[in-house]
Amino acid sequence: MCLAIPGEILDIYGQELERMAKVRFAGITKNISLAYIPQAQPGDYVIVHAGVAISLLDPLEAQQTLEDLQTMGQIDEIYR
Repeated sequence: MCLAIPGEILDIYGQELERMAKVRFAGITKNISLAYIPQAQPGDYVIVHAGVAISLLDPLEAQQTLEDLQTMGQIDEIYR
C-alpha cells in the first residue's frame, strides 16, 4: 500500500517542471519533485506520494501526522 506522507523541505534546486527539493521525513532525506507545487519554499511541509509533492501542509498538521505514525509503529515501515 502506498501512502502520501508529510515531509519538510530543506533545500530546493532546478527550475519549473524540473524543480526538486531535498525533503526530510523523520530523519531520512529524499529528493522529491516539486512540479505540482511551484510555490513551495524551504521550511514548508508538503504531502509526498510516489516521489512527488502533491500539496502544502500546515506545519502543525504535519507534526501531528508524524507523531501519529510513530505511535502506531508505522514510521519505520513507511520510510524504508
